[in-house]
Amino acid sequence: MSIRPVKRLIKSKPTLEGAGVHLRRAFGFGNTSEFDPFLLLDDFRNDVPEDYLAGFPWHPHRGIETITYVLAGTVEHGDSMGNHGAIAAGDVQWMTAGSGIIHQEMPKGDHAGRMHGFQLWANLPAALKMTTPRYQEVKAAEVPEITDDDGTHVRVVCGKFWGKAGPVDGIAADPMYLDVSVAPGRRKTLQVETTRHAFAYVFAGSGKFCNASGPLAVPTEAVGWADTAPPSEADNRSLVLFDSGDELTVQAGEDGIRFLLVSGQPLEQPVAWYGPIVMNTQEQLQQAFRELREGTFLQAPAAGR
Repeated sequence: MSIRPVKRLIKSKPTLEGAGVHLRRAFGFGNTSEFDPFLLLDDFRNDVPEDYLAGFPWHPHRGIETITYVLAGTVEHGDSMGNHGAIAAGDVQWMTAGSGIIHQEMPKGDHAGRMHGFQLWANLPAALKMTTPRYQEVKAAEVPEITDDDGTHVRVVCGKFWGKAGPVDGIAADPMYLDVSVAPGRRKTLQVETTRHAFAYVFAGSGKFCNASGPLAVPTEAVGWADTAPPSEADNRSLVLFDSGDELTVQAGEDGIRFLLVSGQPLEQPVAWYGPIVMNTQEQLQQAFRELREGTFLQAPAAGR
């Protein structure tokens, strides 16, 4: 077994999106090859309704899949396939844009004004860029939850973990998407397949992710494992990008730690990206925007029409 060292520790940055939604972006709209097959992660936790109610009115997507995970509040949505509804606390929405979809996402806070959640973009491989759009909605009760003997709690949004399979399937990136909580002061080792790119996004508490992949020189006085390596302190809104290995180890702080743990098989394909559309070549990208202008963007028949 080899521990994945921390490659980079990043704080998410304030960003304005949609019709004026204040959120924080952990990564995206740059060179995202280290996160391949993932393109972007937005943290839209907000307690000020004026900062999110304008929402994300009708807009297009092509060539990607978007994964929305809600912690508090609701997101009302509709799309060009005729899907509409709302996802609430603990729910997941997974949208395969494929050849093209136009949709809207309108956040509504809970009784306390909170609108908390995350949106992750996953790239589609070249062979599936123009696949038929698809939509999956998963209610909180359908997401498997596991509690280990030491109190570690995991919600399996997607992928297989500790003998449980997440309810979202058929995703090209074959991702593992976990919501992990480790109790105060606990140390926990979690398995991640060696061939995958992996990252964690901390959204409650704090902790240290171990950098050591083997025994280190032992200092003259007794210290814990976390003091013999250059560990990375990770607190709220911290993104931890891991290097290669087959497991990662976290030491929870005094308030415990809760984080998303996401991994996926890299596509290693060229990326041509502008706004909500991600293709493989500039020609494909230009064609998509030309179709938008000409009204021929939606290639799959809309439901019920």
